[in-house]
Amino acid sequence: MDNYKYKKFKNLIFNTILALLCAQLATAQETQEIQIANEYLLRGEKNKALAAFQQLSKNPQNASSIHTSYFNLMIELGNFKQAEDYIEKLIRREDRLNYRLDLGILYLRSGDVTKADKYLKALIKTNADDAYKAKTISDYLASRNLVDYSIFALQQSRVAANNPHAFALELANLYRIQGKRDEMVGEYLDYVTQTPTNSGYIKNLMQLLLTKPEELESLENLLTDRVQKNQDSEVYSDLLIWTNLQSKNFYGAFIQARAYDKRFRKEQSKTLEIAQIALNNKDYKNADRAFLYVIREFVNTPNFLPAQLGLIKTREAQIKNSFPVNKDSVRYLIREFAQFRSRYPDHPSSFDARLSEALLHAYYLNELDSSVVVLNRLIADLKAPGQLRNQSKVELGDIYLLKEEPWEATLLYSQVEKSQRETPLGYEAKLRNAKLSYYKGDFKLAQEHLDILKQATTREIANDALDLSMRIKENTAFDSTGAGLKEFAAIELLLAQNKMPEALMRLEKFQPKKNAWLTTTELSELNFKGKILQTKDGLSLVEIVDAKLASTIQDDVYWLEANIRMKQGQFDQAIALLEKIVKEYPEEILTDDAVFLQADIYERHLKNKDKAMEIYRDFLNKYPGSVYAAEARKRFRNLRGDFAEEKPIVN
Repeated sequence: MDNYKYKKFKNLIFNTILALLCAQLATAQETQEIQIANEYLLRGEKNKALAAFQQLSKNPQNASSIHTSYFNLMIELGNFKQAEDYIEKLIRREDRLNYRLDLGILYLRSGDVTKADKYLKALIKTNADDAYKAKTISDYLASRNLVDYSIFALQQSRVAANNPHAFALELANLYRIQGKRDEMVGEYLDYVTQTPTNSGYIKNLMQLLLTKPEELESLENLLTDRVQKNQDSEVYSDLLIWTNLQSKNFYGAFIQARAYDKRFRKEQSKTLEIAQIALNNKDYKNADRAFLYVIREFVNTPNFLPAQLGLIKTREAQIKNSFPVNKDSVRYLIREFAQFRSRYPDHPSSFDARLSEALLHAYYLNELDSSVVVLNRLIADLKAPGQLRNQSKVELGDIYLLKEEPWEATLLYSQVEKSQRETPLGYEAKLRNAKLSYYKGDFKLAQEHLDILKQATTREIANDALDLSMRIKENTAFDSTGAGLKEFAAIELLLAQNKMPEALMRLEKFQPKKNAWLTTTELSELNFKGKILQTKDGLSLVEIVDAKLASTIQDDVYWLEANIRMKQGQFDQAIALLEKIVKEYPEEILTDDAVFLQADIYERHLKNKDKAMEIYRDFLNKYPGSVYAAEARKRFRNLRGDFAEEKPIVN
């Protein structure tokens, strides 16, 4: 390279570097000025911010960095003409969709609604055939709280694409924002017809969004109409069944499930599923009729035997919940289970029947040795499912507790804990061990178990653990020895051992006590007339009733005695004890339980429909957040006749 060319190349490199440095310096300066403008805005110095942004807007490269803040500031200050000139200049320089949308938004904000409406709708229609642009427009307008135009954009895209189901989820969300419940639900239903595999997702959404009875009733009416118009739509029928279950209308769910089974004839009966749910929710009447339907219509299918066993279990539950329990009915049940086993000895359900038999022998006929024999054979039978054999171990532990052999019980619980670690059954076994420690008065060990169980994945176990943990903490706060709680736990142990008369006798004279050494003078001053346990060196060890201790656990005492009275058929006494909880402990956690149980007794046992309705109505007004609220609402509606069988149902 000659000297001239070398100098020319050198100058080119130098000028390029110089230009880059100048550009960087200019960019840095612009960035600093943008920061200053934003700082003015943050401090509320709007006029200074406006002037700074106006100067920055002269450089086209700043547009993307300052546009939103500058545009909004001009609108906020009412500088509509300045904003319009700025936007139109931007559009001439760079025709971007968001700039055009901002022009329509400017017309709206300036008060020219007619012009804005005409402009925005024309812009939306122009871009309607491009789904991406339509979605972009909708999102942009929704972010500026222009939900009506956002919806219009998606609707126009539907028309252009000739697809009435396009953007269903997006429209559902927009209708939700507007509070248009029926339109929202309609879009969700349109969506799920196109993607039936996502019905679980839609159910979860509607469960979160539709919480009021009238909302579920509206959904039921909408689905009923769609099922009538779309007889072959499996997804609508399934959702209608689900909606009835959310309302705890098990009769309606049964009728819809029966229609579903007739129409679609699936391998797994929907009616069998509803029967089991009704049984779990103690709606024995509808569980009974649903199981009977499956037995009649699904002969020689995998649904037949579970339905037969389910029917026996339904009648078992009815007998167990009819107080006092009739022993002749229990023996009849045992024969039913035995006949089932003899007919189907190799079917997995026969093992369930054997377990049920064993528990009936133990808890209702007090034939403990017979129960132990059956359970031991079940545990040793390698043909039995592993889960059921472990469940049998837990149940056998309970029987040993009845036999007053707690060490055998804890051994079995611990075996299941170890083999079923981190499973619901393992947690259940740990809970039984915690209760065993509680019964024995070892509250510290019980609390260690309960602290783990409060994190259990099964909600019922976690709640039981939390309730027992709270009882221990509340009743050992004032007395570290837990004297009153020990007496109460001992009574609960008697109940666990099915020694109801002994438990009731101790409950009737229950008074939490503590021991204290007192001098002769102190005895005289207290005018003490209680029990003296021991005397030594001029001191007397006396047993003192502690009113503070009594107050912390007395509601539990009432609750326990009320349940015993109820099981003995002494319903008036049970109601009186529950009323004591309501009046004396209105703020305690057992209060809503007590009110609900009163209503339950009037409804199921005393057959006093009007009184039960009155209590359920009051319950819903006073305890809307109770865990029993949904059940109380369902029972009230049922007693009122909302779920009457003559009500028109889709077939």
